[in-house]
Amino acid sequence: MSPQAGKPEVRAAILRRRRALTTQQRSADAEALTRRLSELPCKGAVVCAYVPIGTEPGSPAMLDALVDAGAQVLLPVTRVDTPLSWGWYQPGRLIEAQFGLLEPDAPHLPPEAIEQARVVLVPALGVDHAGVRLGRGAGYYDRSLSLATPEALLVAVVYDDELLPELPAEPHDVAMTHALTPGSGLVKLGI
Repeated sequence: MSPQAGKPEVRAAILRRRRALTTQQRSADAEALTRRLSELPCKGAVVCAYVPIGTEPGSPAMLDALVDAGAQVLLPVTRVDTPLSWGWYQPGRLIEAQFGLLEPDAPHLPPEAIEQARVVLVPALGVDHAGVRLGRGAGYYDRSLSLATPEALLVAVVYDDELLPELPAEPHDVAMTHALTPGSGLVKLGI
């Protein structure tokens, strides 16, 4: 992908590649990502995570692995045009929500609950070595990540070929501190 390509073109190219992955490839990468969670400082920490949908990297097994590693897991609750709210993950207790998502049931915490997180796992279509993250374009994470503490690890979860040399950036983009990929594990960004 050309660094001059705009976000819509880059998104479309990445989504085409993701759709071309076989079920076996996605499963193998999800298992590898679950094993790679051991590289994160999770024991006794609050970790904001997500439930992957469609071709997003990872699997719900990652949530249970975080809990097994001693983390308290917050999951996003999405409402139109607002920062993400949060709910505590309880294994086997997710409900169907809007946009085809699975979310924790009420009670929900306000957007500022992200301030508790030591690690924030962020779904991404791509991330570059400077920390520029490419999301789906709705802005939910951009509105929410600015509420995280400066000490939090902001980790874009991507497939190996989605850690890119350069992505188009906008002033509102919040830089990721790390990427997590199936093959390379935890990669420090912005250096």
